[in-house]
This record gives sequence, structure tokens and C-alpha cells, in this order.
Amino acid sequence: MSKEMLEAFRILEEDKGIKKEDIIEAVMESLRSAYKRRYGQSESAAIEFDEKKGDFRVYTVREVVDEVFDSRLEISLKDALAISSAYELGDKIKFEESPAEFGRVAAQSAKQTIMEKMRKQTRAITYNTYKAHEKEIMSGTVERFDNRFIYVNLGNIEAQLSKQDQIPGEVFQSHDRIEVYVYKVEDNARGVNVFVSRSHPEMIKRLMEQEIPEVYDGTVEIMSVAREAGDRTKVAVRSHNPNVDAIGTIVGRGGSNIKKITGKFHPARYDAKLDRMIPIEENIDVIEWVPDEAEFIYNAIAPAEVDQVIFDTEDGKHATVVVPDDKLSLAIGRRGQNVRLAAHLTGFRIDIKSASEYEAIEAALYGEAEAVDAVETEETGE
Repeated sequence: MSKEMLEAFRILEEDKGIKKEDIIEAVMESLRSAYKRRYGQSESAAIEFDEKKGDFRVYTVREVVDEVFDSRLEISLKDALAISSAYELGDKIKFEESPAEFGRVAAQSAKQTIMEKMRKQTRAITYNTYKAHEKEIMSGTVERFDNRFIYVNLGNIEAQLSKQDQIPGEVFQSHDRIEVYVYKVEDNARGVNVFVSRSHPEMIKRLMEQEIPEVYDGTVEIMSVAREAGDRTKVAVRSHNPNVDAIGTIVGRGGSNIKKITGKFHPARYDAKLDRMIPIEENIDVIEWVPDEAEFIYNAIAPAEVDQVIFDTEDGKHATVVVPDDKLSLAIGRRGQNVRLAAHLTGFRIDIKSASEYEAIEAALYGEAEAVDAVETEETGE
């Protein structure tokens, strides 16, 4: 060992972010292990590192005894006195060993220990780096594809973009530059995994924070997002400044802000008549959030009109929404999309009823109630 070793430690610390102290401890541990393999125990081994010379020194420690039972741990008083007349029974004497005596086994053990330390340290640095970006948008490059994922290079790691996290109809080529939402970073036995999405509702929120200053500075707050990626999204917003219109701010002049957001996505669908893929735009409905739950649900059902919102007295998160007969299909939406998004946006389970349907239900309930009352009156004679 020499000053070259110190220089190697310095380079590892600067390039890999591994502390010199951790490397030294790893080498010392490997030498202890090698000593134990050779001599069957490591209790008597003491290992020191000379910071100035960059040398590791290995010592065995033996106790001065009258009768030696284990020469690895003990030395006779006679032999000790031959070394120095100052030794007495019970004294501990250090004998320097040469690390070279452990041969290639010790060297290989040290190398393996350092490499493992480097792998763990590098993995920890990678994990901490990307964990700090969890719940944020990152830019990356499409690297490769398989049956499960699109792999996106984020710099020091390939993130995984699963099929369910992709926008239907969106197609990429290798080396395409794309933005993704980092929704989970995990460290497991196989290494660090970064999971990203382009369909996640929170991606809309983060894009609005990037593109709209009033959202970034908190003047306008995005309260909730419901999204069916590539098709339609509902966003509930509120303003913390009475002079700032939340909906107008999000939409922007002539829809400019919404266009910035939808411009980040490129879904397409096959047109049989044209026999080619044509681009489609994800529609974003911006809705005013209000603390009154009935009014919020009313807003969320837009563009359909609402006659009334009735809350279930036994289930606080269930509501029946009554709409005009001619607005029923609009309130429900294509394949139930409008009411489904409204439910996700508000956090309520929502049943849509037409006015005539609701009146029929009410009439039936009141008719039964009146019949019961009549029977009870007849029985009591009151």
C-alpha cells in the first residue's frame, strides 16, 4: 500500500461520491475476513491505517500467560521476556503481520468488498437523486421498447413507462425527447426502479405549474384533477386573490394556456375513411372549486345543467344528481365519461337521475308512505 492508494481513494470520493472513510473501513473489514479464513478467528487481529503513508498494517494481539493453550491468542511469559524485560503476565503484545501474507485471497476480498461498497453507495446516490424528483416532471430520451415498457433515459437511469401509463394512441420513436411524470421511485434487491407516466392526472397539474405563473406562485390553486388520458380531463381550480379569475387564468387568452398543456401530448387515432392515423386533442374542462359540496358537484357535472343535488343521509360520500330530461345523456356523457370524471373530481359517488325519473321515484315513495299512514290511522282509530 502507498500514497497511490490515497490518490485512488480521493478519486473514488470525488467521482463516485464514496467517502474515503467508508472505503478504508471496507478494506479493513476485508482484511479481517481474510485473516479469519486463514487462522480460524479474527478476535486477535487489529488493523490500522496510516493516513500519511497510505498503508494498512495488520497486527495480532496476544496475551502474556504462564502456559500457552492457543498460540494465536497467547504468548508465554518466557517468550515475552525475550522480547522485552518489561512484559508481565496479563500484558497484551501486538505483532505486526504483513497483509501480503494473506496473498491473493486477501487482495481479492478487499477488491470485492470495495466494489460492493461502491455498488451500494452508487445505488444510494441514484435512489436519493431520483427520489427527490418523485411527484415531479422530468425530461428524458426514449431509449428502447419491450412488451411491457418504454424505457426512458433520465440521465443516470432508465425509467419505466408502462402501457397503462402511456396515453392511448401516442407513438414514440427511439431518441424522442419526452416529458414524464415520476410517480414512484423504489430501491429493491434488483436495484433502483423509477416508474414514470404520461397519463397520470398529476402530470396535468405539474404542467400547469410550469406553464402558468399564477399557478406556480399559488395565486390560483389546482384543487383536484380527474383525467382519462388522451381524451378528456376535468380540473377544479380556485383563486386566492379576489381580483384574479381562476378559470380565465387557467384557460388563458383565446385558450392559449390550455393549448400549451395539450400541446405536450400527441395522441392519435386511426381514421378508417382516410386510412391513416390522425392527431386528436385531449379536452380539458376547467371548473371552479367551491367549498359548498352541492355547488361543487353542480359545477363538476358541466356542461349539463343540474336541477338539484341530494346527499345520502346514511352515506356521506354518495349523492344523487337530478338533471332535466333533455340533459340526461349530456350529464352522463359518452360511455358514462362525464359523470365518471365528475365523481373522481369531487370524491363523491354520483348517481344521475332525470327529473321525470326522480319524480316517479318520489311519487312511489310518498305513495307508500301515505298508504302506511292510512293503515296506521285505521288501526288506531285516530
